Amino acid sequence: MSSELRYRLAGHTVIEPLIDHWIAWPHNFSPLLYGLHLLNYQQAVLASYLKNPRLHVDSCRNPKLLGGPFVDIAIERLSEVQELFADMQQRHADLLILALDFTQFQNALMQTATGQCIESCYAELPDSMCGLMELGYDYHNHPVVRCFESLIYASGHYKRDVQSFRLFALEHDDARPYYMSTPRLRIPDDIMWTVPFDGQCVDTLFRLDTDPQPLEAIRQLLGLTAADDEKLLSLLSSQPANESPEWQGQGLRLRYFGHASVLLESKDVSILTDPFIAVTPKQPGMDRLTFADLPARIDYVLITHGHHDHFVFESLLRLRHRIGTLVVPRHSGIFHGDLSLKLMAQKLGFSSVVEVDALDSIAFPGGSITATPFLGEHCDLLHAKSSYVVSYGDDRIMFAADSCCLDPRVYERVKAVLGPISTVFIGMECVGAPLSWVYAPLLPIKPAREHDQSRRSHANDAHSAWQLLRAVGARQAFVYALGREPWLKYFMALTPSEDDPYMQEINKLIETARIEGQVDVQLLFGQKELFF
Repeated sequence: MSSELRYRLAGHTVIEPLIDHWIAWPHNFSPLLYGLHLLNYQQAVLASYLKNPRLHVDSCRNPKLLGGPFVDIAIERLSEVQELFADMQQRHADLLILALDFTQFQNALMQTATGQCIESCYAELPDSMCGLMELGYDYHNHPVVRCFESLIYASGHYKRDVQSFRLFALEHDDARPYYMSTPRLRIPDDIMWTVPFDGQCVDTLFRLDTDPQPLEAIRQLLGLTAADDEKLLSLLSSQPANESPEWQGQGLRLRYFGHASVLLESKDVSILTDPFIAVTPKQPGMDRLTFADLPARIDYVLITHGHHDHFVFESLLRLRHRIGTLVVPRHSGIFHGDLSLKLMAQKLGFSSVVEVDALDSIAFPGGSITATPFLGEHCDLLHAKSSYVVSYGDDRIMFAADSCCLDPRVYERVKAVLGPISTVFIGMECVGAPLSWVYAPLLPIKPAREHDQSRRSHANDAHSAWQLLRAVGARQAFVYALGREPWLKYFMALTPSEDDPYMQEINKLIETARIEGQVDVQLLFGQKELFF
C-alpha cells in the first residue's frame, strides 16, 4: 500500500454550484425561467446596486431587510459588479430577447385571442419563440402559451459553459450572503472551478468526502498547480473520515438532518427526503448531522417540490454519486413556471429519475413509497409537488413537507386508500412569502397588491395542521424547524424568535394535541434520531 499522504474534503468545506457567479437554483437553471429571472430580477438588482451601492450595503446590515433585493458586496468592488453586469448582458443577449418577447407576446395574446381559432397567431410568434411553443386555450377560452421545455434545453439557450463551482472554507453559519440577491465574486482564498454540473469529474470531486486521494490528483482535477497548495490544503484534511455505520437493526431508523431532510433506513433500503445537508463551519455553533453522517449508498431521494430549499443543487450534486434513484413530482407541462424537475435532474447528470403523480407507488424490500397529494404552498399556482408516504411493515410515515391542509377530505381519501398513517412530518410556515417574492419575475403582469399579499407561499397553521393529522389518523407528528437552523439563514432569510407567528401556531398545535390526547406532536430542530 502506498504511504503517500491522502486527503479528503474537510468538514468545513463548502462547494457552491454557481451559474454566472450566482448560486444555482431552479429558476436560474431552466433556460426560459432563467431568462425571465435575469430580465426581471438579476438585471434590476445589479442596476440598482450600481446606481446606489451605499444603500445596498447599508440595507444588508439591517436584519429587518434580510431577503430583500439588496446586493451584499463592498463598495470597493463596484467595478467588478459593473463587469459582471456587462458580461451577463452580452453572454445572455439571446435569453433576454426570448424573455422579453415571451412576456410581450403573452400579454398581446390575452387581448386578441378571446375564443376564436388560435392557429393564425403562430404567424405572429417572434423569431426567438418559433419552434419552441404551442398555442392553445384553457376551458374558459383564456389563451395559454405552452413551452416545449426539452426543446429549449436542446437549443442554444441552455449554456453549460456558465456553470461553475466555488470551493471555500465556511468560517461560521452566518457568513454566506443571501442566495438570490448577491452574486459571488472571486475571493483570493476561494477556488473557482469552471466545469458543467453534469460532468463525471464533479462526482470525482465529491467522492473526496469519503475516498481520500493524493494531493497531486486533486490538483489535476481542479486544474491547479503547486502554487495553489496553500489555499487548496485549507479545504482538505488528511485525517480519516468518521464513517457512518449502516443501519442493521430491526425496523426503521429515522435521522433528522434539519429543515425537511429526513433519512429513513432499514437494513435493506435507505431513503432521504429533500436533502439540504449542512457542513460544520470552523466556528461550529450548534451540533448538526452532515454529509459524513449519510450512508455510502442512498437508494431513493424524494423531492417534494421545486422550491430552492427543497431542490437544493448544492446537496444534490454533492450526493449524486451516492444516489440510486431520484424521485420527483410530475409537472403539467402547461404553465411555463411549472418546470420539469425530471428534465432538470437529467441535465444535472442524474441517470435514474422517476416522475410520480398522486398514488404512484415504488416498491422496495419490505415496503413501498407512495406519492400523495400536496396542496397549497405555491401561491395558488399549479406547479409540480408531491408529498410521500413510506410504508414499512405496519408503519406508514408521511412526509408532507410544506403542504397545507386546504381540504381535509383529500387526506381522508388518502387514508381510505392507504390506511391510517401513524406518523407525519409536517411544515408550519404559516405566514409565508407573498406571491411576488419568488414568482414576480415569471409573471407577465405585475400582481395587484391585494393579490400579492393574499396569495402567499404558506404551509399549515395550527388549525389546518390538526385537520391533516386527524384526517390521516396520525398518532405522532414532527414539525420541521422551518428554516430556523442557523446554516439555512442565507437561503431562507428568516430571523426567528421564540414568539414569532410560526412558534405561536406550533405551540397551539402542541397544546391542542395535549388536550385532545390523540397525537403526540414535537418540534424538530437541528438533529434527531427516531426508531420504528
